[in-house]
Formats: sequence, structure tokens, C-alpha cells
Amino acid sequence: MSTAPLDTPSGTPSGTPLDTPFAALHRRPGEPLLLPNAWDHASAAVLAEQGFAAIGTTSLGVAAAAGLPDGAAATRDETLRLARRLGRSGRYLLSVDVENGFSSDPAEVAALAVELAESGVVGINLEDGRPDGTLTPVAVHTAKIAAIKAAVPALFVNARTDTHWLAVPDPAEETDRRLAAYERAGADGLFVPGLTDPAAVARICGTVTAPLNILWSPTGPALAELADLGVARVSLGSLLYRTALGAAVSTALAVRDGAPAAAAGTPGYAAVQSLYADGR
Repeated sequence: MSTAPLDTPSGTPSGTPLDTPFAALHRRPGEPLLLPNAWDHASAAVLAEQGFAAIGTTSLGVAAAAGLPDGAAATRDETLRLARRLGRSGRYLLSVDVENGFSSDPAEVAALAVELAESGVVGINLEDGRPDGTLTPVAVHTAKIAAIKAAVPALFVNARTDTHWLAVPDPAEETDRRLAAYERAGADGLFVPGLTDPAAVARICGTVTAPLNILWSPTGPALAELADLGVARVSLGSLLYRTALGAAVSTALAVRDGAPAAAAGTPGYAAVQSLYADGR
């Protein structure tokens, strides 16, 4: 790992591993947590019916469903409303994607974390990518992490770096520097979306202490291979939302063009209605 200076708030402890049911799902060697990402009550409910113990939200899905841009700090209210609807279901553990915390002020981000925790949320995903395509300064992102952990110690903070998604000259070195700083600031998990090279994944797993989260990619390693590499959590991100949009368009076009419309797996009206009948 890079030995570059770490821009971490002084006196911020790295902390000890959380002792919560959600944190425990990240500590099963060879059996990573597969976290599907929902965008509304119905999508979370049907995933829970399939036995997923934990469900995340997708910021793209939440934003797009509301007609707002993702990653632009425009969906704080929508994110809170959804968290309040889902957080107390009691049927699954909920982790919420909060983009970059919807603010550059660590105190404001911590206040949001408190609201989410009070709604029953057990984890958050906090990214360092910014709307202009640059990375948040390390000192700012670590300050956010530290503020959240100080305000809500039991909340699982998954610190995401977008070094492999943005135009970073040397993503490996910058990734190492940021992951080390985020760990020192108290992050409970580390997330590197866009990282798909098996050797790079294995190297990072061997150099960090916190559980490593990888975004599943159709061009990357399969779930079983990621497990063998030491990955602790595999997220689906916006994949399910985008797949649902694609299925909607394909079905509409099939009906318009007189082609067979695939109905396999499509829930009936009563099944969907039942998702709301008992607050599921």
C-alpha cells in the first residue's frame, strides 16, 4: 500500500469492528454478502421475499424515479422518505446510498446519518465522487466519515472511492491512499466500484483490514471468484433498476409489434397489491 501521507483528521481512531447483525454479514470468509439494490417499497419487498437478509438502495434508481439527476446532491428528501418507509420493515436490514452525503459539510452529513439511523437504517454508502467528475479531497471525505462515526457509532459506514470510475492518472496508487485514510477515519467497509481485475482485487483484500465491497460487473469476476479473492460484499448497484426499465421497454415494443411478450416471472396484480396490504 502507498506510504503517501494520509489526510486524516487528527485524533480520529480507526475503531474496532462493529458487533451488529449487518456488520457480521461482512465477516463470512468465502461467503460475501450479496447486496441487491432497491429503489422503492415494492422492489425491496420482492427482494426480501426471495430471502435477501440485507438490501441496499440505488441512488440512481431513487433519483431517476423522482425525475432528478443522480450524484448531484438533489435527492436528500427522496432518500430520507424512502428510508423511513423501508427502514422499519423488520424483514431485512437496510443500507442506504447517500451519494456524497448531499453536502460538503461533515456536520450536515452526520445529521443526515442520525436521521437515517433513527429511521431504522443500519448502514450507509458514502462516495467521494463529485458532480463535476472530480474526487472529494481526502481530508473532506475523512472528516465526513469521522463525523458520522462520532454521531452514530453503530451505523455501518461503507466508504466508497470512485478512483476507478473517474479519470485518475494512477488509480491504484490513489485508491490505496484513499482506502488507508478512510479506514483510519473509522470506515467499517471500503467500496471500489469499477475495479474488476482479479489480481488488483486480491491485492487490495490483502492490504486493507476493513471488508472490501466490489460492484458486480458482467465483464468482471463471477460471485464465486470474488468470494475466493477475499471480497466481503458484492453490490448490484443500479443494475436491477436498469434491468427493470429495459424489461418495460421490451414488453411495450413486443406488444406494439405483435411479438410474444415475455411473461415469465412477471408478478400478477394481486401479488403486487399484497406487498402493501400488510405493510411488507
